[in-house]
Amino acid sequence: MPRFCLNRIRPLVRVRSPPIHSKNHANFTSSNTEHEEKKENSGDVMKAGVMIGRKIMIVVDSTVESKNALQWALTHTVQSQDIVILLYVKKPSKQGGECNKGTNSRVSEFLSSMKKLCQLKRPEVHIEVAVAEDKEKGPAIVEEAKKRGVAMLILGQKKRSIAWRLMMMWAGNRIAVAGGVVEYCIQNAGCMAIAIRRKSKKVGGYLITTKRQKDFWLLA
Repeated sequence: MPRFCLNRIRPLVRVRSPPIHSKNHANFTSSNTEHEEKKENSGDVMKAGVMIGRKIMIVVDSTVESKNALQWALTHTVQSQDIVILLYVKKPSKQGGECNKGTNSRVSEFLSSMKKLCQLKRPEVHIEVAVAEDKEKGPAIVEEAKKRGVAMLILGQKKRSIAWRLMMMWAGNRIAVAGGVVEYCIQNAGCMAIAIRRKSKKVGGYLITTKRQKDFWLLA
């Protein structure tokens, strides 16, 4: 009878590795979760970014040029998330009492009507009003824009005569302060300053002047 060596008999145990698809599924689920978390986080940032808009200051008064600048800003520049600040600059009153109260009342009524006009055309935009008082209109506008941290300053511009233009060409920036409020603001504002003027009723469009461009014609 053959002899069997019992000590040589070893149990064979087969260990199976986990299915590949299970491992891949786990990795896919983990990466998917991370992707969703990143997507949600980036979405929050985008939402936060959308909520923050620019501050745009528009200098307003009773002139036609000012109204044209306001109309251009509302239709071409202002976005729904922006904050629009309507600035009115008045000279200090030499007479106090009732005369000063009457002036303040007229300014308040004017700004209220301008604000309603803006809300009628762009109801989704937040509108604020501000009043500055100074003898020099240009420096007052620049200072107010700096104080409020605006990103853009918009002003209406009058059509200058040929003689005035020749004088500006001859004198350069030396006459910028005396030459006009708009020129002073363009040269000295810490933010982007834009001067707006209508081309003409026949031709249409606007002439835009900035620190880098002069009378750029925008047909709109």
